[in-house]
Amino acid sequence: MKRSRARMLVPLVLTIGLLAAACGSSSSSTPKGDKGGSTSPTTAAAPKLAAATLNGSGSTFQQAFDEAVITEFQAAQPAVKVVYGGGGSGKGQTDLQGGLVQWAGSDSTVKPEDVAKYKGRFLYFPTVAAPITVSYNLSGVKLKLSPQTLAKIFEGQITKWDDAAVKAENAGATLPSTAITVAHRSDGSGTTANFTKYLVAAAGPAWTLGTDKVVAWPSGTQAGEGNGGVAQIVKSTTGSIGYVDYSDAKAAGLVFASLKNASGSFVEPSLESATAALEAATLAADLTYNPLNATGAKAYPITSPTYILVYSTQADPAVKAAIKGFLEFIYADGQKTATTVDFAPLPKAILTAAKAQITKIGV
Repeated sequence: MKRSRARMLVPLVLTIGLLAAACGSSSSSTPKGDKGGSTSPTTAAAPKLAAATLNGSGSTFQQAFDEAVITEFQAAQPAVKVVYGGGGSGKGQTDLQGGLVQWAGSDSTVKPEDVAKYKGRFLYFPTVAAPITVSYNLSGVKLKLSPQTLAKIFEGQITKWDDAAVKAENAGATLPSTAITVAHRSDGSGTTANFTKYLVAAAGPAWTLGTDKVVAWPSGTQAGEGNGGVAQIVKSTTGSIGYVDYSDAKAAGLVFASLKNASGSFVEPSLESATAALEAATLAADLTYNPLNATGAKAYPITSPTYILVYSTQADPAVKAAIKGFLEFIYADGQKTATTVDFAPLPKAILTAAKAQITKIGV
């Protein structure tokens, strides 16, 4: 079911019912992600859950998936209210630290120095994955970019589209002398963290701004709130370029660059090329993983994971049951919903480990 795409700048609040489906797991091991997406069957209807409210905030990268899940099941558990306000991964992490939400959406992991700020042990639950596109507004040009050239564009070292470095990677293309306008996130963003983490890994010394949810972008760039804000800048500004999640970029009708991956192939962002990147990822014991700059001729190099963060101990049994029901649904029918809103479902190995971890949520 395709969602309405006019979103992102205003937090969305939806009331839903959550399906508490009984999900078993044969293993809690953490092998390399195996080939192919999830084939989880539709689960049987579960008993009605008690009244509970699950407040959430964070990642706009995953928000389209969250909205689809919420909408699809809003009638199943009418006693459960789920609120998701977006705001960026940084906000989600901060809100969970402060006890303002019961769950946080985040595309980036928590810094080691920030772990002590949380009110207890928290768990990472991977949900889906998708490309971070390099979207641009340049008529009649199908761009190919290496990580080094991409880094120089976003650092402000390359300022015109007919620069020699861009020409060298786009033989035969008619490149105008139009000035380049770089668009980036204004908020603390997991998308920014993963985009810059990729440049650190792939661009070498061409990238000097480091990686974080917020970086010191050069003057003359434009900032947008959320993935939707960056998409709007790119869509409305001739000569612009920005990093936008695949779902929002497609919804905005943006054009994507093909990027040179670690195997030397220029690859377009797609669910198939994201899945190829997931196949090479190794799952850590805490269920985090890194598909950025993955090897493999078909792998899209800026493929981002995304997570739901929750505390392992819940004071309210009804909230605990609602959170577990929500996650159980995501790992069943939710994986089938993923592709309808332009996300790649989890590989079987990651899915199996994530299902098993639900049992660690207690009171």
